[in-house]
Amino acid sequence: MLKVSEILRVKGDTLFTATPDAPISRALETMSEHDIGSLVIMEHGELAGMLTFRELIRHFHANGGSVGNNTIRSIMDDAPVSVSPNTSAHEVQRLMLKKHARYIPVMDGPTLMGVISFYDMAQALVSAQQFENDMLKAYIRDWPSEPEHSASQA
Repeated sequence: MLKVSEILRVKGDTLFTATPDAPISRALETMSEHDIGSLVIMEHGELAGMLTFRELIRHFHANGGSVGNNTIRSIMDDAPVSVSPNTSAHEVQRLMLKKHARYIPVMDGPTLMGVISFYDMAQALVSAQQFENDMLKAYIRDWPSEPEHSASQA
């Protein structure tokens, strides 16, 4: 069964974080600059929350499209669901659907290992299905055929 650790290994280890007291405008710059949909919010070396486009859109809607002088703390999700590297891909899918989460931090105890996105999950599952499909096709091609004499005896 596919595990989160395998998805992270394929994805790579680039990770973008911010602190809760950083201005929202700086978070927007970072997310835009790196074409990412989320920032992990860390405080004193621990997970403090997540900031995604969902929180930013809610903020803009409530403030007439203005960034304002608010900090990330005022809009971040301060209780994000997280998973461990040993979590199955199936469980991540279930959590993403249940919690409407497009980004889930991966924690190994107190250590942030990465973030799994909805896109990462889709890509991993399509790759796993393609691998399984290829293996089944190879198995079928190598299926032993019956000797011709047993077919003529029938």
